[in-house]
Amino acid sequence: MTDATAGGEAGQPAQSPSPPPPPEHRSQSGSGGQQTPQDLQAENVVEPDTEDDGASSRAGDGVWDEGFDGSSIGNHSASTSLSNSVRDYVFENTRRYHKYKEGRYLMPNDEPEQEREDMKHAMCVNVMDGRLHCAPLENPQKIIDIGTGTGIWAIDMGDEYPEADISGIDLSPIQPTWVPPNVRFVVDDAEADWVWPPASLDFVHARHMCMAVKNWPRMLSQAHDALRPGGWIELQELRFVLQCDDGTMPGPEQYGYGKFVDLCMSGFRSFGINPLAMESNAEMLRASGFDDVVEKVWKVPIGTWPRDQKLKTIGLYNRSMLIDALQAVSMAPLTRGLKWSASEVEVFLIDVRKSLMNASIHSYLTFHVVYGQKPHKS
Repeated sequence: MTDATAGGEAGQPAQSPSPPPPPEHRSQSGSGGQQTPQDLQAENVVEPDTEDDGASSRAGDGVWDEGFDGSSIGNHSASTSLSNSVRDYVFENTRRYHKYKEGRYLMPNDEPEQEREDMKHAMCVNVMDGRLHCAPLENPQKIIDIGTGTGIWAIDMGDEYPEADISGIDLSPIQPTWVPPNVRFVVDDAEADWVWPPASLDFVHARHMCMAVKNWPRMLSQAHDALRPGGWIELQELRFVLQCDDGTMPGPEQYGYGKFVDLCMSGFRSFGINPLAMESNAEMLRASGFDDVVEKVWKVPIGTWPRDQKLKTIGLYNRSMLIDALQAVSMAPLTRGLKWSASEVEVFLIDVRKSLMNASIHSYLTFHVVYGQKPHKS
């Protein structure tokens, strides 16, 4: 994607975009500087705050939760009806991982990771102006959330659609016990054979799955089969390619977080996982038989450098989430995949953390939402 600018959502007044910077001022870091699709425009405009002296950045992480609504976050205790074999955990390098299908997912499932996932949920909902989805749903009755994690999206959807039956599936039974009566959780692997009958679902949702899924075509094909004609699927992903519009971001060798992204990409790929598979989400949905495929993109700043107050808050969420993610994202890919020692990873992360706190670097990620509809005659 070029670092394009655009107005707001359909039906919303369009913002006046700033003139794009000259090509020599555009830079990217991470994943070899791959370009995003040229025909996509961002839903938001991010301009630097020229009057910010960095004080908001130096304020530290203690204020990340300003405006964060944690009312739907449960105690993360798993349902007591699950067997001990499913509820067992594996501990490695101070982090806790799932036991069921051990090694299938490279990220931990402990309390710090659950808190980070809930923070990421709040950030993404904020980016989308308070919405949980973009697909134009009409009275959905059966909804599934793939890779539900803490279950916070499914719980919020249960409140928004009280007449719908919502199921969240995940490898880890870490969801709250007390949830809306129309929400339930299932321990399962989304890449295994699906248990939902053909033409039984109205909406399939998956978010932040690019660091987990290996066989996207098979999973999307199963989603297509399970959806009723006219049903929708929506994929939400952060694209971990660092971008900058004003030349303030150095290359990955000089930018600790840029180097971190490159190394983690290599680590995940060593397990057969493509963390940038989401770049083909729209194409894969069409190939799986979905129509009316739409892709929306938002810029998500790292830090408090934007001028707009809402984007400052989003940038604060994002930076805090990324700092908390450093060990969680890198430990297994770098130690298991690239054969680093745990101590080497920890030493490396010192400079990475410092780079994320550098208020003079105006970098950002992009958040992509792709949705499509199963044809009414299928």
